[in-house]
Amino acid sequence: MSVQKLRSGASVPLLRASLGRWRERDALLKDGLLALALTLLALVPPLSQVGAQIGDLPERAPSALSGGLILAQTAPLMIRRRWPGACLAVIAAAFAAHQVLGYTTTFASVGLYLALYSAGAHQVRARTALAALAVAGYAGLAAALHRSGSPNGIPDYLAFSLAPAAAWLVGNTVRTRRTEETERRRLAAEMATAAERARIARELHDVVTHHVTAMVVQADAAQYLLTSAPERAGEGLTAVSDTGRRALTELRYLLGVLEATGEAASAQPARAGRAPALGQVGDLVEQARRSGQPVEFSERGERRPQGVDVELAAYRVAQEALTNAMKYAPGQPTRLLLGHAHDRVEIVVTTDGPATAPPAREPGAGGGRGLAGLRTRVRMLDGELTSGPRPEGGFEVRATIPSRPLQE
Repeated sequence: MSVQKLRSGASVPLLRASLGRWRERDALLKDGLLALALTLLALVPPLSQVGAQIGDLPERAPSALSGGLILAQTAPLMIRRRWPGACLAVIAAAFAAHQVLGYTTTFASVGLYLALYSAGAHQVRARTALAALAVAGYAGLAAALHRSGSPNGIPDYLAFSLAPAAAWLVGNTVRTRRTEETERRRLAAEMATAAERARIARELHDVVTHHVTAMVVQADAAQYLLTSAPERAGEGLTAVSDTGRRALTELRYLLGVLEATGEAASAQPARAGRAPALGQVGDLVEQARRSGQPVEFSERGERRPQGVDVELAAYRVAQEALTNAMKYAPGQPTRLLLGHAHDRVEIVVTTDGPATAPPAREPGAGGGRGLAGLRTRVRMLDGELTSGPRPEGGFEVRATIPSRPLQE
């Protein structure tokens, strides 16, 4: 029993691989095999006299001409996808001639339905004109059969036309669904591209704004120290240099994201290792301190490795809040609390003093910047970000992001 199950399980991947190789074959080859199979079936005695028949004319004995008409109803299927209109024209003409001349019904007449389906599914140009010609051709066939003495009337011809019409409609339905699927994939690709561009824009804003703000503050401090305490000016210039190097490191990461193809670069382990993470929040605090901002940093709870999106979003919240503190409340006491709970990560940044609130900018066509862009980023992770003045003075930024621990 177990051996049989093992063999059955092993045969499934083999079957899938075979089907995959078959799909990759050239359409002309596959359609050629279909035409050959239909031709052979038209010659097999059990099926040779099974097929579509209309007119009920006296049967004529097979001849070389009937053989040629049989072949003309099957061979054109080789081009049913490449030139569906031409395929239908040849097969329909051969079928009409076969019926008017009264030859014995053969399985080759199935080619007419396959050609109609192919025209409905694969014809790109002049579809309406082709359908009109098909209807006109069928009307001409009915008239020719009537002149040849067919006992059938208009109801019989209308009833027979239902099957060819159904074959065309099935093909047309397949084409419509294929077109809709192609359009859906195109729109999905455009949306993914737009989302990635917006993400890169947010990353660039966060990196450039934070580091440039810190460098400006540090450069101003170093300029002041050149006259008041020259021996300490070197420390300020060193801080500017360190900040610039950090900015270059993050910009290199973003350039790697831009060059990445396939999945988002942040989802790739090699690139994810270079993305800013919660473990680097301390570097942000130290950078702010070296810029002259008094920052108190505390961490609560046990830190656990989180998904790249969670770690990067939390890092950007802390970065943006400290940047705003240096820009709008320079020198004011600032506190950063990083909390780790079982189901969430919390970042709280408060600034004392009469700090003015950063200008509120709602996300627009460009995707939003600053706190507005961070609010959108956090919301995409099912989190929440609030910011605003404190009753006792100062400003507070608070973000709560659901945990997404890395799988071991």
